[in-house]
Amino acid sequence: MTRDSGTYDCGKRRWSPTANPRNQERMAPNITSTPTGVLFEDETIELERTGQETEILKEKRSYTRSIVWKNVLIFSYLHLGALYGLYLVFTSAKLATTFFAFLLYQCTGLGITAGAHRLWAHRSYKAKWQLRLILMIFNTIAFQDAAIDWARDHRVHHKYSETNADPHNAKRGFFFAHVGWLLCRKHPDVKEKGKGIDLSDLKSDPILMFQKKYYVLLMPLFCFILPTVIPVFCWNETWSNAYFVAAILRYVFTLNMTWLVNSAAHLFGGKPYDRFINPAQNKGVAAMALGEGWHNYHHVFPWDYKTAELGNYKYNTTTAFIDFFAKIGWAYEMKSVNVDTIKRRVERTGDGTHELWGWGDKDQPSEEREKAVITHHGKEQ
Repeated sequence: MTRDSGTYDCGKRRWSPTANPRNQERMAPNITSTPTGVLFEDETIELERTGQETEILKEKRSYTRSIVWKNVLIFSYLHLGALYGLYLVFTSAKLATTFFAFLLYQCTGLGITAGAHRLWAHRSYKAKWQLRLILMIFNTIAFQDAAIDWARDHRVHHKYSETNADPHNAKRGFFFAHVGWLLCRKHPDVKEKGKGIDLSDLKSDPILMFQKKYYVLLMPLFCFILPTVIPVFCWNETWSNAYFVAAILRYVFTLNMTWLVNSAAHLFGGKPYDRFINPAQNKGVAAMALGEGWHNYHHVFPWDYKTAELGNYKYNTTTAFIDFFAKIGWAYEMKSVNVDTIKRRVERTGDGTHELWGWGDKDQPSEEREKAVITHHGKEQ
């Protein structure tokens, strides 16, 4: 620094107090004092950013699986209670109670599949307020978190599938993908990536915001209290049978059917649409989870409201449910995928098991299948 010239020289940076005031305002650096000297504004920001990134990296490096024992105890109690409820089904519960529990399972399943999943997480169709209200109630009975939070986690799952940012990363094993992810602390990547998910479309829905605001009151009422009270007062069921069959058994069964989509449908089954990803076609999961088991198709075309190519109602109750409400005008603008688009994808990346556009002969050597895929891919390029 030269006192006489009034010019400050810091390396390659120069600033003169005799320059044009506007230029001074524009060009003058924001100088920050530190114990080690002086930093310009951009250098300070860079240092802060580097420090934040370092902290994130340290957190990732130091991440170790930490069990949440409270959740372990809660889920252990629920599953033991469900086993007792299953025992009561065959020993003392009335047939009406068992039927009521099954009906609730169907309703709560639709609250997840037609509501939280296909409508709110993927926006694969639109629904009028009457249908959204029904699905919100069904979703609350299901007790798998408020629909907004469920949709956030599911959007993260699709965007970062099978990575550390995936809440139920199937590469960490069947048990983790099924229930283990709820028994331990989230990986830092899940929290970090979850903050970047846009939920403005869901937060603009007053029905969803009402559910989230009053969830701690609505959930116990719809999920446990009413399913217990109704059998007792409507057909004189015992409190024990009503609670353990219609509430606990039904709730735990629905949970496990949903979890199978995260575990079994990500590990077992054919991959006719994309053999390079984990999600697979699993007929058993499709049947038990109301049509959510056609998972290889769903991860390739997540915007299709059917979550399956042909929408067979036999293994896709949710599609039948949406189509019914479409007929009465409560569901509309259902999105689907053009047949030619599906065919091209099957031929380009499928594993050859597609019933229409596969190679047909199941005994065809894998080398020939691989050669066919490479040849076809080369032609498209």
